[in-house]
Amino acid sequence: MRIADFDLYKDMLMKQSGLTLSADKCYLLDSRLTPVAKKWDFASLDTMSVALRGMPDPALVKDIVEAMTTNETSFFRDGKPFELFKEVVLPYIAKSRSTQRSLRIWCAASSSGQEPYSLAITALENQHLIPGWKIEIVATDISDDILEIARKAEYSQFEVQRGLPIQLLTKYFEQNNENWKLKEEVRNMVKFQNFNLLNDMATLGLFDIILCRNVLIYFNEETKKEILIKMAKRIPSDGFLFLGGAETVLGISEDFTPMSDCRGLYVLREGNYDMEALEKSAAG
Repeated sequence: MRIADFDLYKDMLMKQSGLTLSADKCYLLDSRLTPVAKKWDFASLDTMSVALRGMPDPALVKDIVEAMTTNETSFFRDGKPFELFKEVVLPYIAKSRSTQRSLRIWCAASSSGQEPYSLAITALENQHLIPGWKIEIVATDISDDILEIARKAEYSQFEVQRGLPIQLLTKYFEQNNENWKLKEEVRNMVKFQNFNLLNDMATLGLFDIILCRNVLIYFNEETKKEILIKMAKRIPSDGFLFLGGAETVLGISEDFTPMSDCRGLYVLREGNYDMEALEKSAAG
């Protein structure tokens, strides 16, 4: 791909989604955008690039952005965040929210739905901590196509085998020919909607917990900082933030600080927590 064409897509992705595309990711343009070019009846990526330099169809731009921002996911991905949710965060919130009896979670960049559904299943498996509570999980992504897949909540044998224990598969899924479909009690706990992390987050409301895992790695430092500033305003003084294992707030955000011995879990630096209770939960 010519440098000028690479810069065209790089600038478009930055403007539309905040995604930073480095030169070593040039191969992704070929693999992910070739199907888009075929869908729009372009003979090649080169001819699609020419069309984009004129007055491009907004729908074409949307397809390009969605193709480049859709990320791989799996049930209970990385394991540790769901362990911390179950053993540290959920017990703490069960006590701190005992009068409200409600829990609101945001999964940012939720892709095809495995992360929010994994959280829903974990909450159901631990109902003894939050009996009768109202639980709402808001899952957002920039791609309408991937959100439709998530809402359908039907996964292949290969997809359910990746990280999903067999006992949870048989308990919360129903077989549909070659695929597995989540039962209604799990689907009803998750609300999917299109949302761009560059936009105003106030429209989403407040959350007790935010998961923004394996997302910030695609942004430049300035965009990461802006996103974390906005997320800090979306949780109460004793809320929690989960990031990916390769991500950090150090040197980026003054609002959050990592919890000791809890990789990927962050609390507000100026928050109002019962740290003794949190540390006891974290200790096991």
